[in-house]
Amino acid sequence: MKLNGRRRALAWALGILTASAAVQAQEFPVKPVRMVVPFGAGTTTDIVARVVAEGMSRVLGQAVVVENRAGAGGGIGSDLVAKAPADGYTIVMGTVGTHAINATLYKRLPYDPQRDFAPVSFTGYTPTLLVVPGNSPLKSIKDLAEQAKRADARVSFASAGNGTSGHLAGELLKARLGGEMTHVPYKEGGLALSDVMSGQVQFMFYHPAAVLPHIKSGKLRALGASSAKRSSAAPEVPAIAESGFDFDLVAWFMVYAPAATPAPVLARLREAAAQTMANAEISGKLKAQGLELNAMRAEEMAAFGRAELLKWAELVRRSGAQVD
Repeated sequence: MKLNGRRRALAWALGILTASAAVQAQEFPVKPVRMVVPFGAGTTTDIVARVVAEGMSRVLGQAVVVENRAGAGGGIGSDLVAKAPADGYTIVMGTVGTHAINATLYKRLPYDPQRDFAPVSFTGYTPTLLVVPGNSPLKSIKDLAEQAKRADARVSFASAGNGTSGHLAGELLKARLGGEMTHVPYKEGGLALSDVMSGQVQFMFYHPAAVLPHIKSGKLRALGASSAKRSSAAPEVPAIAESGFDFDLVAWFMVYAPAATPAPVLARLREAAAQTMANAEISGKLKAQGLELNAMRAEEMAAFGRAELLKWAELVRRSGAQVD
């Protein structure tokens, strides 16, 4: 009888907890939601996050406040969310760097991109554009391939740092084209872009929103897009794959919540994100940043994340990039 009483008490307590969680989920959100951006203000990730946060605020009826927590290649902000209370009030704008590249790039990553997060919304992806100085003699990917194979080749490419998507795209291009290419890492993408425009470095891969104004002014020329098909932001630029090379790499953005977030709360966040992405005003702002939009269900986001981990792990190992 005593044991049965304990079981009844335990069942009663569990019932109370379950009911409480259900009520909490139905009321969610009752206060502002924090969206952590693991990079600095003014970065592409920050701009994208603020557009999404604006839309989700309207749907949820509570402010979605963007908070920048930069450092360690996005690891500081991502880890903060991984270890935050799993109540839906702290989410993160994850990227190809924080949730794919870093897993292999960092020897001691404090979070697990798969185990510690639940995907909320695939915001979109952006092909990067391979750009050269406006006065460069290189007019095509095949010109670049021929230059790299010359005996006196001095081809260099810039990036925003070791292990970034721009660095790894350059390494993949080197492997596909053959020949010699030297990587020149910078602390910040804008500095790298300036040196490409001045001709100190031969080329780099960078986001369309950052390079298109310089292409239009004639300071840069785009030779190719990194995705399998052309970028809608620059449809006149051929995909690298059109030159006969196997090449398909994109930067992407995905909203995540801590892994243990209750299912009803996750469902509410996903619904709010879906309505946001369906809003013509919001989607227009994202497309203006060069994003290609692609709605995914929860299981599709999870499968996409696993595939990206494997793809970028191979590239990181091939490049030899490592951050302690």
